[in-house]
Amino acid sequence: MSGKRYTEEFKIAAVKQVAQGGHPATEVAARLAISIHSLYAWTKRYGVPEAERKAVDAQSDEMRRLKAELKRVTEERDILKKAAVYFAKTSGQGTP
Repeated sequence: MSGKRYTEEFKIAAVKQVAQGGHPATEVAARLAISIHSLYAWTKRYGVPEAERKAVDAQSDEMRRLKAELKRVTEERDILKKAAVYFAKTSGQGTP
């Protein structure tokens, strides 16, 4: 992997050459010196209308946020469970 970063405009232009220009994906990839895998991934992402792409991006962002919140809340719950068990054990030791 080369690790190169391409601008969104470059990616959209490459996809347009395939989708609207009718050029074969392998030819476009070779001409732009990018991998065919990258071009197919860009086609999957940028081949849909912008409004739909933004909606998908918003959903992905929300999903990522919710997963992070779920992880945090689950960790908090687990800590509280352990604390409850600890205090239940220690409070019972002092009585005969």
